[in-house]
Amino acid sequence: MDPQPKREMLQPQGRLTWSILAASAVVAVTVVTGWLAIRYVESEWQRDLRNWQVRLGIVSDSRYAAINGWLDGQLRTLSALAENPSLQLYATQISLAPTDDESLSIIDSQTEYIRNLLEASALQSGFAGGAASTVKANLPPSGTAGIALLNAGGEMVVGSSSLPPLAGPLRDFVTSLKPGEVQIRDLYKNSAGQPSMAFAIPVFAVQGSLGPDAQIGTIIGVKEVAAEMFPLLRQPGEISETAAATLIRRDGNVIEYLTPLRDGTPPLTLRMAADTAELDAIFATDSPGGFGQRRDHRGNSVLVTGRRFDSVPWTLMYTIERNEALADAEIRLRRFVAAVLFAVCFLAALLVAAWRHFNLRQARQSAGRLQGLADEIDHQRQLLRLVTDSQPTAVFILDEQGSYRFANRQAAAEANATADDMLGKSIAHVRGADVAKRYLALNKQALESGKVVEDLHRLEGTDGVQVIQSEHIPIAAAAGRSAGVLVVENDVTAAVAERERRARTLGDIVKTLVGVVDSRDPFAAHHSTRVAALSRAIAAEMNLGEREIGTAETAGSLLNFGKVLVAPELLTKTGELSEADRAKVRQSVQTSAALLQGIDFDGPVVETLRQAQAHWDGSGFPQDLAGEQILLTARIVGVANAFVGMVSRRAYREALDVDKAMELLLGQVGKAFDRRVVAALVSYLDNHGGRSHWAVKPSGPTAAAAD
Repeated sequence: MDPQPKREMLQPQGRLTWSILAASAVVAVTVVTGWLAIRYVESEWQRDLRNWQVRLGIVSDSRYAAINGWLDGQLRTLSALAENPSLQLYATQISLAPTDDESLSIIDSQTEYIRNLLEASALQSGFAGGAASTVKANLPPSGTAGIALLNAGGEMVVGSSSLPPLAGPLRDFVTSLKPGEVQIRDLYKNSAGQPSMAFAIPVFAVQGSLGPDAQIGTIIGVKEVAAEMFPLLRQPGEISETAAATLIRRDGNVIEYLTPLRDGTPPLTLRMAADTAELDAIFATDSPGGFGQRRDHRGNSVLVTGRRFDSVPWTLMYTIERNEALADAEIRLRRFVAAVLFAVCFLAALLVAAWRHFNLRQARQSAGRLQGLADEIDHQRQLLRLVTDSQPTAVFILDEQGSYRFANRQAAAEANATADDMLGKSIAHVRGADVAKRYLALNKQALESGKVVEDLHRLEGTDGVQVIQSEHIPIAAAAGRSAGVLVVENDVTAAVAERERRARTLGDIVKTLVGVVDSRDPFAAHHSTRVAALSRAIAAEMNLGEREIGTAETAGSLLNFGKVLVAPELLTKTGELSEADRAKVRQSVQTSAALLQGIDFDGPVVETLRQAQAHWDGSGFPQDLAGEQILLTARIVGVANAFVGMVSRRAYREALDVDKAMELLLGQVGKAFDRRVVAALVSYLDNHGGRSHWAVKPSGPTAAAAD
């Protein structure tokens, strides 16, 4: 038999065999690849869940600490009142005083002092609101918040003007108080329908024991908490749309939602049955510190964790909707699966195309075009990298999801990675969640505003503090490319250090100038230093920023610098000063501003000096300034200067004691002085150790040595 026909007969059989082998290979590759893809998807899914567990735990701990800190802050404020020696002494005397007319007169003055103290503390600490009249023991209170002193029998002695009636939940709370214990009235709705809380601190006699039998009264503080406490549940910098922290409490078989919900539900209105299937609030209360996937009150699937409080029967529940939390992971994994399927199909196409010359030729042509495009893209990327790698700054581009599109050599070095490895990865994966949160927030701000956003950030490292300045430049979306942000970082540590060195030098100059003034007026020596210290204390008590605190302190230091142009004999003159002499001394403050006009201070120091003699009612100098028109720092320096002058000995008079000085200052509230500044001074003196520091010292050589 001719072998040629035999070969022709075998060719179709061989082609069929190779086809079967090729098909078998495709099926095998598909099965193996599918199994590996499923394993990879599962592991990535679990990794994303662990990442969210860590993230929710960090935020929950942060909001838990914020709420706990707020509760502790309320108790500290009231404890400072309860431990005030004057209040303890007067409360003791009131409880023991006879009922004759002379004793009643003394009790009235003592009660008035306590009332003023409670008013100042309520105004300073937020225990104030909607007052109708001053609260005395024989008048019904009205308002929504306030502070009161109760006697040992639970009856009110005196309260601030805005104190609500001690009725209903408040009366039940007062009746249930245990002697000698600090107690908190849980969240409830007041008469105005607003969430409120009450706090109770026992008051003991001065130098007495701290046992229940030694308690002479109770400080009660009541306030509406929505404006202060509810904002603490919002995590600063949180960019998730559905993330929410909620306070809940369990009352038997009911879960009560204490704070507003993201869907607009008001506080203290929603109650859910404890047997609701898969309810996130049940998981949070039963498993504090745990992490799980449950459903919220609307039935939406959420990730949830919780933290339980010790001092109140609350649980902090932190949730985020599962669709938002895991959206990126689902998209990424779907893309991965799609890529795997594409790869399998592409492989099958290649195997099939091996039998088809035309398809093979098309594949080669397509590969050539793709290679050309890839070469062009690579050329552009290499050019960009060549330019940016020559710069000492870190340069990188993030897309809207926070994934790297480009990174230069310096950016890769800071991330301890190579530039190629960073491409396509999220900044959270490369730099960590904390760093990513700051960058993503700034990038979002740049994209939304369409403008360059600048930021200055301090980093603590083993080599000290490093100051990084970053610019976030929005990049508009283009064909086939979504929007992104170009980030340029500069290390400005040296420049910031130089600026701080200049600030220290300026401070040394200020001290030198103050020393010159002190040397010319021995009776007012250290006056400027004391005014500066008190100005800083008042500004800090008002929770001002560091720039405003520094401005008040520097202006206080330089307040009397203009006295270098006042005759020494006038500064040391004994006896009462004439009006002309007083005018010369008062004019020295404006002289201080004029002499310091050209100095570049870090804040409006010169303008503060110009306005330091302005009065709240417009009667001071300059005469065209009144009320809020006066710089806050100038109002602070004015009060500090007046107080220091009163409690200091002068050539023509002895020093006043602290109580007398405060009486004079309070008499000028609304006239010469701002009520808020004087209230801050009262709080500093009575609640933060200021009274003992500013007590009048004995005159003579001993006083000079002490000063």
